Amino acid sequence: MNFKQLSVLAILTLFSAALVLAESESKAIELLERVDNLYQQDNAYAKMTMEIQTPDYQRSMTLESWSIGLDYSLMRVLAPKKEQGVATLKRGNEMWNYLPKIRKTIKVPPSMMMGSWMGSDFTNDDLMREGSWVEEFDVALEEKNGVYLLDLVAKENTITVWGAMQIHINVETLLPIKQLYIDEDGAVVREMTFSEIKTFGEVTLPTVMTLTPLNKEGNLTRVIYDDMQFNVDIDEGFFTLQNLQKRR
Repeated sequence: MNFKQLSVLAILTLFSAALVLAESESKAIELLERVDNLYQQDNAYAKMTMEIQTPDYQRSMTLESWSIGLDYSLMRVLAPKKEQGVATLKRGNEMWNYLPKIRKTIKVPPSMMMGSWMGSDFTNDDLMREGSWVEEFDVALEEKNGVYLLDLVAKENTITVWGAMQIHINVETLLPIKQLYIDEDGAVVREMTFSEIKTFGEVTLPTVMTLTPLNKEGNLTRVIYDDMQFNVDIDEGFFTLQNLQKRR
């Protein structure tokens, strides 16, 4: 084999490697978009149960929510009675809480984004999330033992709480199994697991999400989707401060 043949072989090898890398990156983005949009689909309604556990107490709430993608959402507490009517509205990058006992609407400032939502392990920032993960993170794909591993690292100009995340996806169902939240020091501080797969209409997804803060022993919050409907008849005009204050 002469030098010219070796050069051609080297170029073909590099070209092939570049194609494999491009295909892997494209697939990683496709999987990330799928997971990111799974619970954030357009014109959706959901009824769910939220169970909160701490070393000191356990409590449960029944919630309902409406959403249009990541930009608009309205979530309201249906039970227990003492918290009935408490609601949260998100429009773009703005967020409000309504407290029916004092009949007051409070705009949530940036300083409260990491505060707990209704005493759960979910934060206001979890509900407030503005952009898609594809826009905020670089993603790499790896496959191990029937599981896709998506490693997300925050892009340089991204303003985000998490420096990185890792998402585990079942290769056969393409549904999430587990999600790890990693701080800027590289420590895993939260774990979300997904279970109980069901189909609502044409959408199949895990209906139980369990969030465990790894720095708070004995704490967890579980969300159980009891009902989900898609393509419901709502538009941006539904997400108003007036609707935020309605009991039902």
